[in-house]
Amino acid sequence: MKQLFAEIFIWWHGQTMGTRLFTALNGKFVGEDDAGNKYWVSKKDPKRRWVTFNGPVEASAIQAGWHGWMHGRTDVPPTEQNYQPKAWEKPHHENLTGTASAYRPKGSMLVEGERPNVTGDYDAWSPE
Repeated sequence: MKQLFAEIFIWWHGQTMGTRLFTALNGKFVGEDDAGNKYWVSKKDPKRRWVTFNGPVEASAIQAGWHGWMHGRTDVPPTEQNYQPKAWEKPHHENLTGTASAYRPKGSMLVEGERPNVTGDYDAWSPE
């Protein structure tokens, strides 16, 4: 019952009832990534592709191999080819911008503690 309620009213977490119905009628399952996101293609138009997220809807949750397929850069999904990431590719990480875990460089106003003094050739302006 809780899942049904969530699908009717909570569009930002997974799929809604409308997406589920559209996918059941028009979608052909293509594959699933390591995060549990499911990828679909239209039965009528192979250029129309979509993803149902496993968890919150966040575009940065689409992994690199699937990103190219989703944006039409390749017509072969990673499940149909032996996709191997390059040695220089890092594992996928979600976008943490706007969260408490976001990157905050040294000197940022959001870093805890006291901000370091300005050094170098900068002199703060003071009105006379």
